[in-house]
Amino acid sequence: MNTPADILQDLTARGLLAQSTKGLEEHLSTPRTLYCGFDPTADSLHIGSLVPLLTLRRFQQYGHTPIVLVGGATGLIGDPSFKAQERQLNTEDTVQTWAESLKQQTSRFVDFESQPNPARMANNFDWTHTVSILGFLRDIGKHFSVNNLIGKEAIKSRLEREDSGISYTEFTYPLLQAYDFQQLFKNHACTLQIGGSDQWGNMTAGTELIRKTIKQEDGSGAEAHVLTLPLVTKADGTKFGKTESGTIWLSAEKTSPYAFYQFWLNTADADIANFVNYFSFKPLEEIKSLIAAHTANPGAREAAKTLAEELTTLVHGEAATTAAKRISEALFSGNVENLTAEDYAQLAQDGLPTTKAEGETTLTDALIATNLASSKREAREFIQNGAVQVNGQTMADTEHALTRENAAHNAYHLLKRGKKLFALLQYI
Repeated sequence: MNTPADILQDLTARGLLAQSTKGLEEHLSTPRTLYCGFDPTADSLHIGSLVPLLTLRRFQQYGHTPIVLVGGATGLIGDPSFKAQERQLNTEDTVQTWAESLKQQTSRFVDFESQPNPARMANNFDWTHTVSILGFLRDIGKHFSVNNLIGKEAIKSRLEREDSGISYTEFTYPLLQAYDFQQLFKNHACTLQIGGSDQWGNMTAGTELIRKTIKQEDGSGAEAHVLTLPLVTKADGTKFGKTESGTIWLSAEKTSPYAFYQFWLNTADADIANFVNYFSFKPLEEIKSLIAAHTANPGAREAAKTLAEELTTLVHGEAATTAAKRISEALFSGNVENLTAEDYAQLAQDGLPTTKAEGETTLTDALIATNLASSKREAREFIQNGAVQVNGQTMADTEHALTRENAAHNAYHLLKRGKKLFALLQYI
């Protein structure tokens, strides 16, 4: 049977433990309350937030109580951690609207009804917006040495950039994050903060503030801890969570479930072992078997398929996973007759290169408009050689008319050239 302290063994085995404060293992021998903060810098989180979100979920499974902290206050300031430039400030109304969106989104990852350790939700705007500037400087600011703040890597790296530097606004961010930890410690008995490895300086500022301002019965400073998680990187050096079409978001409106599924399905062989360990909730022995099977037969993509199904279901639900698999299979096999209007809408959103259409066009002109052919002569050759399909049917007529009336669901023509090149013609 797993004990609360076993969470550290699990994280270590998965490669998810970067740094932690001294004594954390003993501290976790009994169930604790922990938190992770997420600043609303957009109306959705992206997959870069998945590791800490899923780690909160792992802690809850081992008997600990997670707090999801939405940064309605810190989102107004901007975290300088290893950012090359100052973050653009957004209005208070915008940030609070985004904060509400993040509340809904993060609630998918932890259980708010689990007994005896239901998760909690918090917004740091609740305890920050009433604090006066003089009160904050006297009660919080006096506990921080400017020399110490300047020495923190996140701030130091910005100070060394002659072209940008750092504003006083972002310079104060570690104090606000430390204040969050102090408030959660005082009001929710929260003794552990987790976050990415780039957050170490901000997070230890919180443990220092708690030690200096909250005393135990023997007069010593209160005990608080931090644990950092590795920043996810890809073996080829490209940025995790980015594709040619842009960022992979956790919102279905910003990244379709099909595109989300495809991102994980296309995980590179060199990354599959790390990604399955980081993101899957399958037992470690099963993960070892998956990785071994992938190594023996990479073409079968079993580990990638498993990861894609598990994460798409977690983020978007079983119905979305079923649809993503149906779309993927239809494109692979060419049997597209069963694609629904909603399936086509996902492909038009971000699944395939999509060209808007208004009226009737010929197949030859459609191939050029969708960049499946570079000229009419080339388009005709493709068609005459039997290399072109429209909505799953091979076409031989170069002048075949594509209209709204003969489009799938009166809206879409799915064009395929050869075995793997697809494009979508969508009627406005």
